[in-house]
Amino acid sequence: MKLGDIFKRKKPSKKEEKKPEKPRKPEKPEKKTEETKLPKIKKESKFKESYRVIKVPHITERANILSGKNQYVFKIWPRANKIEVKKAVENIFGVDVVSVKIINIPEKKRRVGKIEGKTSGYKKAIVRIAAGQKIEVLSR
Repeated sequence: MKLGDIFKRKKPSKKEEKKPEKPRKPEKPEKKTEETKLPKIKKESKFKESYRVIKVPHITERANILSGKNQYVFKIWPRANKIEVKKAVENIFGVDVVSVKIINIPEKKRRVGKIEGKTSGYKKAIVRIAAGQKIEVLSR
């Protein structure tokens, strides 16, 4: 077997001979309906992303006093910003957010006897909502 034989084309046998194809008719374009004209808008739920911003409500005596003034306190993830917090609260609780204030609580040193340690720091957001709206943080 020669190397040149590999690249030679084999002649099709009588059985394998191809019949000439008939020319195809051009396909008719589909009729456009109202549904195909308008782009379909898929409403994406950002509900999952909202829980990546807000951890838990921060429940203290001070937070309880602020809830009387339409302000609610939440612990949030360290990389969250004001815009993300506002969108997350609006998505989860269905309220109109007026303003957001963010506070970084630093870690603090604690000591028990000879053992030194530290409390973990966290980030919290104070969210002010529109008058007349409520967030049910604790079920009563």
